[in-house]
Amino acid sequence: MGRWLLLALAVTFAPAGTQTSAAEPGPPLRILTFNLLHDGPLSGFFDNGTHLEARLDMTIQAMKNLDPDVIALQEASQTRVHGNVPEKIARALGMHVVYAPATDRIFGFRALDRFIVWAMGFQEGLAVLSRYPILGSEIYDLRRCRHRLEPRILLRADLSTPWGPMSIYSVHTARGDECQLRQVMDIARTHPTAGVSILMGDFNSLETSQVLVAMGREAGFQDVYRAINPHDPGYTVWQRIKVEQPTASRRVDFILLSAGSESSATVRSSRVILDRPGRLPDGSALWPSDHYGVLAEIERTPTGPTEPNP
Repeated sequence: MGRWLLLALAVTFAPAGTQTSAAEPGPPLRILTFNLLHDGPLSGFFDNGTHLEARLDMTIQAMKNLDPDVIALQEASQTRVHGNVPEKIARALGMHVVYAPATDRIFGFRALDRFIVWAMGFQEGLAVLSRYPILGSEIYDLRRCRHRLEPRILLRADLSTPWGPMSIYSVHTARGDECQLRQVMDIARTHPTAGVSILMGDFNSLETSQVLVAMGREAGFQDVYRAINPHDPGYTVWQRIKVEQPTASRRVDFILLSAGSESSATVRSSRVILDRPGRLPDGSALWPSDHYGVLAEIERTPTGPTEPNP
């Protein structure tokens, strides 16, 4: 929190005539994406053996240490046993949150889907957590091009930040579904915004996917991890959660950045995080998830004119 105290003091005591517009560059924006690994659709009745509470404690402590400004979550669950997981994380970190379940869209009949969710006592979906106010949000239903009974969504949250407005997207697409990826790209690039847009999540596709390549070439979204780590594999999945050794062998979790028409953005750093095991009380290994997370720091510089304070 110290960097934000310094920014507030600088703005408060800035001399007359200096620029203190909300669009001014401040400390780097720290953004994080992470697939939590929910406890399974039957976890509304009993513990499914994935030690969700222990993994959640690890995740919260790691996120406190990382001090992110914005978080995108996937497989964010709410059950009778564990409660609302994204809200628990948000409370622990002192952040705003918007949660969008996907499981209440299985058949597309609202009453039937609500009954199924109630009967299971389980739902899961996406969340965006933010240090800054969340001004609004929207949920987009994604086409089911391959899996008809597997609802997938895209969540957008619009934030008010020291750099101006930002659109943050959290997504979890079906494995290898280029059709869904194309829809995600079309939504993200056509949503009107002059500020930064950040698309984060579990894309279940490799960076060589035709659509992920097109997101850079056609839609102007930069893969921030690859910008900083051109040769590192950056594997994020599939980690077996009860073994000692790392088992991830694919990179499917991405942070994609579009600077917007009124600013430029520079990637300062990016790295894989939550990539070490913790310990259960008996000393055995437990990883936070079957995914690792991705963290990035982004600096933003306005390109348009700013008005000095009188």
